[in-house]
Amino acid sequence: MYGSDKVSDDAERTAFRRAEKQYKLYYDQDSKSAKKKKRPKPVDLSEVLDFKLILDSFKLNGELPDGIIAFQGNFDRPVFCLESRPGFYFISGALSVEEQCMWIRESLTNFPQPANRTNHNAIYGPIHDLFTSAKEGKVLIEDENTPPGLDSGCNNDARRWTFCEEDVASLRGKTCKSVSASSLLRKLRWSTLGLQFDWSKRNYNVHLPHNKIPDALCQLAKKLAVPAMPIGEEFHPEAAIVNYFGSGDALGGHLDDMEADWSKPIVSMSLGCKAIFLLGGRSREDPPFAMFLRSGDVVLMAGEARECFHGVPRIFIDEEKSEITPLEMHFSQDKDFLEYARTSRININIRQVF
Repeated sequence: MYGSDKVSDDAERTAFRRAEKQYKLYYDQDSKSAKKKKRPKPVDLSEVLDFKLILDSFKLNGELPDGIIAFQGNFDRPVFCLESRPGFYFISGALSVEEQCMWIRESLTNFPQPANRTNHNAIYGPIHDLFTSAKEGKVLIEDENTPPGLDSGCNNDARRWTFCEEDVASLRGKTCKSVSASSLLRKLRWSTLGLQFDWSKRNYNVHLPHNKIPDALCQLAKKLAVPAMPIGEEFHPEAAIVNYFGSGDALGGHLDDMEADWSKPIVSMSLGCKAIFLLGGRSREDPPFAMFLRSGDVVLMAGEARECFHGVPRIFIDEEKSEITPLEMHFSQDKDFLEYARTSRININIRQVF
């Protein structure tokens, strides 16, 4: 799902694919030399919706651009909708800086913990304390007593991999497979909370062991979901998918269609570096809206919007465009979280499955 350019000629010609390519990160040809710092190619951002500016204007004079309407309901801050995409809601700056930093910490330390599953499970099985191990410079090494016949491509949690100090790994390096914790952290792409999503079968496997979604996250999601909920009903978080983006990563156009009731929203929280989000229509041929997602923004997708293709073609990690200065100030005494926040984006999607 991340960043693949292997698409058919037909897909190349769809409006959604053209928009993905328009905003994707490309580098100048003359900056590919190892002696030069790679320079991103300039990209035209003039047509990207900026809900932060829209919010500022709305607070100042009550005016909104054509096609954008304000949610009329009992909520504690302005919520914006797209007239042509019923069921889509944008809450600019919904999370305080303190909340953003708390959920970044949780996403890196607790959310990848077993029994939650990550993209690393298929190769290494459950991995405990990944962020702490990366912070301490540890190496994940294959246990010498792993039963024969199991290779690194097996989806088998019986494989035994353990973290150890780098010097220990060096001594055993000739006979054991190993990978640094920092490399695994950089390659962390998703973790699943609550009911576990089976990516190979594209459904929820209620029989897989899992950790309960933290109560604080449940309560926050219930509060944020209010504008998109049917009157008199309450959102019941049952699962969450946490996506991790690094420089150059993208999330291709897709539908979130595995939940039973599409009238209930997906509550999507953005953390870290700024990104571009594409919201298309029911067909890939429908030209998508492009909009900025900043740290602290929340998007709700319910009803008809659940049938719309959407994706993230670009994140910005350069100092000028990433817009994470408040996070940098908060993490100034914690260099490990600061380093991650400066080069990454995290997206937490909370769902009601049944």
